[in-house]
Amino acid sequence: MNRLTKTFELEDKDLFLKQLFQWAENFDTLLWLDGNDYPLKETKHDLIFAVGALTEIAVQSGSGFQRFQEFQEQIQDWCFGYFSYDLKNELFDLSSSNADGLIFPELWFFQPEKIFFVNGNSVSLHYPPALAEDISVDMNTISNLKINQSSQLSKAANLEARMTKEDYLNKVNALKGHIQKGDIYEVNFCMEWFQKGLKINPYGVFNQLNQLSAAPFSCFLRHKDRYAMSASPERYLMKTGQHLISQPIKGTSKRFEDQSLDMASKNYLSQSEKERSENVMIVDLVRNDLSKVAQKGSVAVNELFGIYSFEQVHHMISTISADLKEDLTALDAIKASFPMGSMTGAPKLRAMQLIEDFEVSKRGLYSGAIGYFEPNGDFDFNVAIRAILYNQSEQYVSYSVGSAITAASEAEAEYEECLLKANALSRVLTQDDFTKAASHD
Repeated sequence: MNRLTKTFELEDKDLFLKQLFQWAENFDTLLWLDGNDYPLKETKHDLIFAVGALTEIAVQSGSGFQRFQEFQEQIQDWCFGYFSYDLKNELFDLSSSNADGLIFPELWFFQPEKIFFVNGNSVSLHYPPALAEDISVDMNTISNLKINQSSQLSKAANLEARMTKEDYLNKVNALKGHIQKGDIYEVNFCMEWFQKGLKINPYGVFNQLNQLSAAPFSCFLRHKDRYAMSASPERYLMKTGQHLISQPIKGTSKRFEDQSLDMASKNYLSQSEKERSENVMIVDLVRNDLSKVAQKGSVAVNELFGIYSFEQVHHMISTISADLKEDLTALDAIKASFPMGSMTGAPKLRAMQLIEDFEVSKRGLYSGAIGYFEPNGDFDFNVAIRAILYNQSEQYVSYSVGSAITAASEAEAEYEECLLKANALSRVLTQDDFTKAASHD
């Protein structure tokens, strides 16, 4: 599809973004991708907002990648959406049978009516010729909106863990037994907090989450009665031309208000042999995944053990790149590397088998990937973590967190890391500081 483009200069960017997000409440199909002005050289836009569906594809289970490829070939246009973690079952001899209160499709993408690209103090709209008359009206409506302070909860949230602390500790030690036997080197082990019968205002929840934990791959997704509100710090995979970039996170330490304590925490992360070991295992896994589709000799580690600071945590991030073979497609690159190594383990297949055995919740969209494809096949996807997921019809709210289990892991410390990662999510929903709670059995 040939889209038209119209660009507007913004007098007050912050106000416009608030008005734009409030305007989004009129639509039941949208994806808001917010970089939060985080300085990433590879990112093309400060913010992208895709709204309204000309066409869409939702696959509940089976043949998701094949059906998506056909969808892409049909529309020849921008498409936005997600790949859920459980698409692994199409790529490996695996299944998913754990509890699923969210019931999201395994794959969902839509061809948007309108796309807003915000860069600096300008916004560029891309839209079909048939909607040309709408654009000035839309911009006038948006710019005249008065900001409402949306309430986020109809009653106090009281989420419960699907796994007790005792069970978590026992399972971590059992996974370490598999490591000692040589089954795996590392596995990402996750647990879910959930509540049924809870009504929330997803827009208010995301606003609070994004204020509390602004991240470079934050996003707000709505697919009718399903919502995702994510403060993801991690890029799964990006394609520009034939060039691929993956930026896995492995290694976490706490932020402190006291600058000396904060610097000490950052230095600890930088020098920790355990965290470095976790990180390099996943770097090797990503290199191996990309080598399956890369031009010979093009796989490279651009940065190893980089330390990056976010609102709630410091993270260790490495950057791996490769050039895609000329005869392969964008979807081939995703299928070769999905699910991402940072959320699975090494070796990947055995780690995913153990994940299914030891975890008690179906991951679904959590630890999948949210993002977009351009008409030319370029794409950018995050890792769907630090995410509150909501099925409005079922009134089911959920978030999951996890950590990497290695031979050097201590079960209690891994549990505390999970609570640290969940802290912003918990504070938004319950107003409690998770990291200061005595127990979360």
